[in-house]
Parts: sequence; C-alpha cells; structure tokens
Amino acid sequence: MGRNVLVAQSGGPSPVINASLQGVIDACLSYPEHISKIYAAWHGIEGVLFEELIDMTTQPRSEIELLRYTPAAGSIGTCRYKLKEDQEEDFHRIIDVFRAHDIGYFFYIGGNDSMDTANKVSKLAREEGYDLVVTGVPKTIDNDVGDEEFKIIDHTPGYGSAARYWAYLIQNVNEENRGMNVSECVSVFQAMGRKSGFITAASRLADPRREMPLQLYMAESNHNLETLAENVNRELQRSGRCIVVVNEGFDVGNLGEAHDGFGHIEYGASKITASQVVTNYLNSVGLKARGQATGQVPGVLQRSVSIFASKVDIEEAYEVGRKAVKIGIEEGTGFMATILRAPGSHYKAVYDKVPLGIVANSVRYLPKNWITSDGIDVTDDFINYAMPLIGDGWPDIRIENGLQRFAKLEIKFIDKKLPEYIPERLR
Repeated sequence: MGRNVLVAQSGGPSPVINASLQGVIDACLSYPEHISKIYAAWHGIEGVLFEELIDMTTQPRSEIELLRYTPAAGSIGTCRYKLKEDQEEDFHRIIDVFRAHDIGYFFYIGGNDSMDTANKVSKLAREEGYDLVVTGVPKTIDNDVGDEEFKIIDHTPGYGSAARYWAYLIQNVNEENRGMNVSECVSVFQAMGRKSGFITAASRLADPRREMPLQLYMAESNHNLETLAENVNRELQRSGRCIVVVNEGFDVGNLGEAHDGFGHIEYGASKITASQVVTNYLNSVGLKARGQATGQVPGVLQRSVSIFASKVDIEEAYEVGRKAVKIGIEEGTGFMATILRAPGSHYKAVYDKVPLGIVANSVRYLPKNWITSDGIDVTDDFINYAMPLIGDGWPDIRIENGLQRFAKLEIKFIDKKLPEYIPERLR
C-alpha cells in the first residue's frame, strides 16, 4: 500500500493554476503502487496548519476534468501566509500533520516564496527523520521566478495567459482610444508586476508592428512622472492620442501602500494606484492635444479570467504538474518541476527539474537588452520570446445555460487527528 499525497496552492492565483492541480492529481493516479490517498489543503499552507484537508480521491471525475478550465484558486483555495525561519512551531506543526495523515508526498504550487517554504519543509523533514518527498510546481503570472539567463525556468505557468489578456485588452483599447481621442486623448492602464515588467511588456504583443501610439513603462525602465509626461506629449503632438501602460510598481511616490502576508506591497489594497497618479499628473501639467487622460486598473481580472487563458499555458501548466509527480516518485525530494525551451526557431516546451534551493526566493527582471533605448518599448527579441506563449484559439470552456461551467468540488474536510492549532502569525 502506498502513502498519501498532499497538494496545496500558495500566493496569487492564475488562470491556469488549477490545470497544474489536475496535472498533479492525474499523475498521482497513475502511480497506485506508490500513492494511496490524494489530499488537498484548503487555502494552502494555512489548511495544513489548521489540518483542513480535502480528500480529492472521492471527488467526481467529471469535476476533476473541469479543473483544467477553471481559473483562479476557488477550487481548493490559496493564501499568502509567510513562513519565516523563526516560526518553529508552525514548521513542526506541518510535520505533525504530515505524520498524522501519513503524507509521503507534498506538492506545492506557487511562486518563489512558496518554493522557499517547500525547501524549508523538505529540509526539516530530513532533519527529523521523517520520510517525505517535497516537490514544487511553479506558478506566477508575473514571470519573475528564475534568472535572467532563463536557465532555471523559461517562463512560469500563468504568464502566457496574463500576456494574452493584455495583448487582447490593448487591441480593444486602441479602438476605444482612436474613437474617443478628441475628448479622451490619453488612456492610462496599470498592469500587475511589482518590480518586474514582463506583464507590462506583454502589451506590445497587441501591436508587434508598432502601429499604435503605445508607450510601456516597465519597472526596469527608470522613468519618472516628468519624463513620462514629456514622452506622452511628444506622441500627442505627433498623432493626437496615446495609450500608456505602467507597472503597478512604477515610481510615483507614496501610494499609502498596504502589504500582503508575504510582506509584498499589495497595490490593489493601497490608498491610491500608480495609474491614478499618472492620470492626475498628466491632466495637471497639460496635454498637447484636445481632451484629457483617463485611467483604468484591470487588477485581479488579468489573473482570474478564464476566457482569455492561453491554450499553450493551460497545457504547459497541466504537464508541469504531471512532471512534478514523476520527479517526486522517481528522483526524490527537494526539486521543482520546470519548463525550459528547446533550441531552434520553432517553439517547444521541455520539462525538467531544478533544486528548490536554487529557485527559492529567486527574482527575475525583464532583461535590459529587451527594453528599447528610450525605455518605453520592448525589442523584437521580447516579442519572439513571448508571442508563442499566448497561443492560438480559445480555451475549451464548457458553457451551461449561457454561463461558464467551472469545477465544483465538495469542500468536506477529512477527520482531524490532532489538537486544534492557531498559526503563529494569526495569534
């Protein structure tokens, strides 16, 4: 009889995070000699600490198969609970829960902070003599996990769908801006990405021939409000209109920042947004065309709208989940499944592994050689990198009674075996 599996999600969701969840589940079912039960933690690592575990092996197969096309993290939940080195009680509680439910395999779907947690849990289990295999499954729309040589991971699941969202959004925005420019000459949009500009850069995929009056202000561009206004007014004098996309972390001064459980700035909860500051500034200094600037913040829509999901991204998220299980079963603990790119002009994903210690807390920025010299656009090299990730066609989302049909799991916890516990950071 095999041992049990626990899978959990962490951090901000993505349109394809549940495709990885399904990939893990499907792969586990193909190893009956190694694996008995498959559990999911309700709301990530918090579900482990609270001992709130869902038996995925009892869920209807028809619902599991819908996970691939179900966005965000509503199916089993996620969280932003940061496990720091000094939270010894929390770490020991995790191992206690694993022991109580004979968890032999832990698959953690998340970004760089999550891979750090997975690495710490793997090390602690080894130190305590507990037989546990921990494998990471990458996820983040920001594409900021890894290194700028793209040797750790070529791109993270979720990024292709976020890039597709922005490509299609800007195509539509261009029609709006062209029609309304005599009264609303500048359209300002804010893209996610705290310190990395990959999502902002993806706006260029809407216009690879550079026919739109589009300006991109990546976090790495080193522009400020004054230089942005100068650039915008030059474009207004040339074409009478301008579309501006700024990183949420674009430096506009104090935003009254709020912070999430990982300690990162949570721009959606802050008192003001970068796009609001940019819009107000442009209107205050004066525009070299009729009309005014207007600002929009798509916010969580770019990470949670399934209809814009990339079919390439869905398939890769699923396959990297399957790969994580194969790594855990065949190669042991302490790795993250990764996606690399095969050499050659034709795009092809290759699945491999990387030690958790290398990827944990890694941060990748948009390479400087992918940013044009004026700092308001990206080069063809970026377009060639990102365009294959957005794919062709629409995802196969089931429609019932005119509405999207997502997976509906039964959220029923298995019996607890340990005393109640309050996580350290919630006391």
